Amino acid sequence: MEILNYINGEWVKPTVKEYFDVINPATGLVIAKTPLGTKADVDAAAKAASEALPAWRRTPVNDRVQYLFKLRNLMRENGDEIAKLITNEAGKTFEEAKAEMVRAYENVEVACGMPHMGKGEFVEDIAPGIDEIMIRQPVGVCATIAPFNFPGMIPFWYLPYALAAGNTYIVKPSEKVPMTMQFIFKLIEQVGFPKGVVNMVNGAKETVDGILEHPAIRAITFVGSTNVAKYIYSTAAAHGKRVQAQGGAKNPVIILPDADMEMATKIIADSAFGCAGQRCLAVSLAVTVAESKNHFTELICDAAASRTVGYGMDSGVQMGPVINTASQQRVEQLIALGAKEGAGVPVDGRGTVVKGYESGSFVRPTILSDVKAGSEIARTEIFGPVLSLMHVNTIDDAIQLVNSGQYGNQASLFTTSGNAARRFRYEADAGNIGINIGVAAPMAFFPFSGWKDSFFGDMHGQGTDAVEFFTQKKVVVERWPKEWSRKF
Repeated sequence: MEILNYINGEWVKPTVKEYFDVINPATGLVIAKTPLGTKADVDAAAKAASEALPAWRRTPVNDRVQYLFKLRNLMRENGDEIAKLITNEAGKTFEEAKAEMVRAYENVEVACGMPHMGKGEFVEDIAPGIDEIMIRQPVGVCATIAPFNFPGMIPFWYLPYALAAGNTYIVKPSEKVPMTMQFIFKLIEQVGFPKGVVNMVNGAKETVDGILEHPAIRAITFVGSTNVAKYIYSTAAAHGKRVQAQGGAKNPVIILPDADMEMATKIIADSAFGCAGQRCLAVSLAVTVAESKNHFTELICDAAASRTVGYGMDSGVQMGPVINTASQQRVEQLIALGAKEGAGVPVDGRGTVVKGYESGSFVRPTILSDVKAGSEIARTEIFGPVLSLMHVNTIDDAIQLVNSGQYGNQASLFTTSGNAARRFRYEADAGNIGINIGVAAPMAFFPFSGWKDSFFGDMHGQGTDAVEFFTQKKVVVERWPKEWSRKF
């Protein structure tokens, strides 16, 4: 597949000298080359989006969402093809890739409620003969800097809401996984959006900096590591832009002695090892309380050791590779660090070789036991299929441990006690809370929350938060009677 930019309704071949190899992480083969675009590419997209903005803004909202309905239908019709691309460039299993796209469809559907969600407010006679109105207007040209781990879903946390609200848009896919969005933009082309309303530029840091610095781009969304999120947030904010920057995570789950251990184990294993642990809501730290330790440890080690690893398009495969060999090496180095710091490694996924895919970037599910609080491995986001086990004596200790971390993306509790669940929901310092749920991923009509070093900004992606982010409020005070109003 040739990777091109999509600017002003046209496919544009970037005039670049450097390309980034897109590698199927299961086979190690190069399957595409991403052009490492320049600020000139961003400028061309921003110019097209700026020129398209006045007419798109004036398009009635009911008409704008018809384009989104059509896009949703086209994506559903081509869902298997999209999922195959995700599997081949991101390493997921085919079922994981299909599930990812379901969340994209859901966000498009929610955004199609913009005729209702985008309504303003009106109060008559705030003073005699004077009315006050709050209306929502689009922010302008907006952009998404997307990550590699959910190439089909994450841009749709934002894009449909922005378009429905009357903004024009630029998407910058991760250079590691450009093929999914390339295909989706072919569907966008079929939808027939007016030229310049939706644009795509490919590239790496220079392209990102071009987006952060461009004066015509007014709002930016990002998902990635915390260090990069801080850079995105500070640089974009310094250039006067609205920013949502989703950062990293170290998501804990607490297992109380009264939990259904079999159910908890299955759900936690799916959370920790699904998508090879490469998601911001993956459970990475399991905290057993009191006598839950031995039973849960035995069950989770069995679940990790028995998971089938391989190429995501092959039947029966439960987990694919990590994104590339650099990630594989980093994950293995962090497992070694955990062992050096005193953790046990009852299930060790290092050195994995899958028959028929010897060049793949595979790390089997790994368990680190008796991880020490405050150790580097307990603090570091591994972003791989590694679950660290810690033990405490009481739920008080467990909640304190959860709240001591620098991140606040999600935290979960497994229990049959309503009292413990309510306390945890109330006290845990995380933006997404799961009760007997391993991945507390909110539905599209709720915000994708995140606290502390997991998020930088004010409004989150999805739902009404996205409406707030992609609109600006204008308050109008009107007086129409001929006589002057006066106070009584």
